[in-house]
Amino acid sequence: MIKNTGQKKISETMGAKSDITKRQEQLLEELKKCEDELSGQELHRQLIESGKAMGLTTVYRNLQVLIKHGLIRSRHLPTGEVLYTPVDRDIHHLTCVQCGETSKMEGCPVKDIHTPKTNSKKFQFLFHTLEYFGLCQNCYQAQN
Repeated sequence: MIKNTGQKKISETMGAKSDITKRQEQLLEELKKCEDELSGQELHRQLIESGKAMGLTTVYRNLQVLIKHGLIRSRHLPTGEVLYTPVDRDIHHLTCVQCGETSKMEGCPVKDIHTPKTNSKKFQFLFHTLEYFGLCQNCYQAQN
């Protein structure tokens, strides 16, 4: 069974966690090895280099399954590219809408927000995402 140390008993919340395939386990392990987010193409390339090659379409299909299982999250860049990371990494970003540059935020501004207790029986929280959009310093200075 795959365990997610960042989530409280996530395997119990999504019954089929122990049923992920070997390929999905390989994708999850590659994502955990990397300290940053990876695109599907970068992940595909890393799998080839490590001798665990699978087709690019298979990579994307299995990434979607892992998202549905609540084991990874995705972040869509203004360029249309999607980046993936395990959910136990609480990373948030500042993204420039002009040039697409992204930078990590220090800490988590929503970590201490308490979720309503009344929703706990109707909805199981797995993870959250937060991203700010604006202008980076270079793009802001170029406009002024």
